[in-house]
Amino acid sequence: MSPLRNWLCLCSVFTLLLATPEGARAQVGSSYPSEPAPAQPAYPPQDPAPSTPPEPSPLPPVDPYADPRMAEPPPSNTVPATPPDPATMPRVDNPPQTSDVPRADAPDLRQSPLTQDGTPASLTPSASATPPPYVDSGAILDGRQRLGPFLSGPGSFRFIAHHTALGALGGFFTQAFANDFDFDQSSREAMLAGTLIGAGLGFGASSWWQFNNWVDKPMASFTIINSGVGGAFMAGFMDLFTQDAGVLTWSAFLGAELGAWLTAGLGGGQLPLNDGLLISSGAGWGAAYAALLLAVIHFSGTDISSKTWRDTLLLAPGIGAGALALATMRYNPTPSQILRADLFGAGVGAAVLLISGLVLGGFDQSTPYVLSFLGSAGAITTVSLLWEESVDRSALKSAKDRPYRNVWW
Repeated sequence: MSPLRNWLCLCSVFTLLLATPEGARAQVGSSYPSEPAPAQPAYPPQDPAPSTPPEPSPLPPVDPYADPRMAEPPPSNTVPATPPDPATMPRVDNPPQTSDVPRADAPDLRQSPLTQDGTPASLTPSASATPPPYVDSGAILDGRQRLGPFLSGPGSFRFIAHHTALGALGGFFTQAFANDFDFDQSSREAMLAGTLIGAGLGFGASSWWQFNNWVDKPMASFTIINSGVGGAFMAGFMDLFTQDAGVLTWSAFLGAELGAWLTAGLGGGQLPLNDGLLISSGAGWGAAYAALLLAVIHFSGTDISSKTWRDTLLLAPGIGAGALALATMRYNPTPSQILRADLFGAGVGAAVLLISGLVLGGFDQSTPYVLSFLGSAGAITTVSLLWEESVDRSALKSAKDRPYRNVWW
């Protein structure tokens, strides 16, 4: 073991000598000349000025939410100074063919002009773009879809049938009264011609009107009622001046046509149901109150002629209907309120008249008619003004959400 220890000691000493520079210089001193020592200055050295350590530059704040990969500098792609030689590049036998067809998921920007900001004009919404002009196909009439047998509304058939029948009746009776209902050959020809001509004119006029104007069921129904009211009014008005049968017949026919066409023209094809009911109620109550008033006057001791009875009863419905037609411009009662007032007024008036006549011993005195007049008028007024259902409750949770308001004012 002693020779091995000796060799290890020698190797260690040799390694230390080679690691130290002095040893290295001593080993290779004969090969390299030694550097001369620097000359010492003659003047004494001065103490250097104390220097302040440089202040560390502040580091930028670190964003805790920043991506650490963003802090790394992007790799720089070095571009060769000279392009590669095509001869040294690998040869491709079948190069991929490029297609001029644009991709389906990207718009073709080659043919679209660009705007100032670089956006294709086809992708920029145009402020001056206007919708195409509206073309009326004829399927809409007065804002409604055409329907019914005559494609003018649910009341078109009734409207045409009414005017056709009214024209036929007018042509027949005007010729019949003109010939004193003489059924000889010439009279029959005149009545037949009048009937056919009147029916044709009524059908043509009503067909043209309903083709260009919407006709609803309320308007078609109330034209029939107003035709009767208009005919009666014109006949009673002309009866004040003449009793000629031909003149009165023509006046009644023209008045009936006027009442029907005024309803269609002023009321419109979409005549509201409540307006039609109010006008018809005015006509009925005008006739009823005129009859009660004449009865009061007659049984009070004043004699009234038959002509006065006839003219009054013919004029009163038209006056009542005209008055409530003007009232529709200001008031808007509901159909249920109008029907309720009519039922209460008629019921109370009839009951008071019957009970008063039985209690007082007959109807040949004015008292039952006066009481019936006042009772019906009071019932209509009370029901119209004080009935609680006159308030629209469709949008209310309870009756206390808002104070009671009357529909009449």
